[in-house]
Amino acid sequence: MAPGGGSADSPGCPATAEIAATRLDRKPVTIRQWARRYGVRVLGRAGRSVVYDFDDLATIEGCIWRRDDVPETPEERDQLRARLAAA
Repeated sequence: MAPGGGSADSPGCPATAEIAATRLDRKPVTIRQWARRYGVRVLGRAGRSVVYDFDDLATIEGCIWRRDDVPETPEERDQLRARLAAA
């Protein structure tokens, strides 16, 4: 199971930019910038807020923290999460 409750086969925890920002200790605007820049997996909407795959955002944050390149697609980030979990 990936961090946040999902797996490489099924998207994980839904989170708005505000919720993800709190959990990752970032600002909501940063989360929205990552969503645009990296094509974060969108799970839907909650009212006017976009709901993102928190596992995808957490993977991006981890890559940035480690100074690694961020994989281009959500599927590649799923594969990275699976490899890291198996290590």
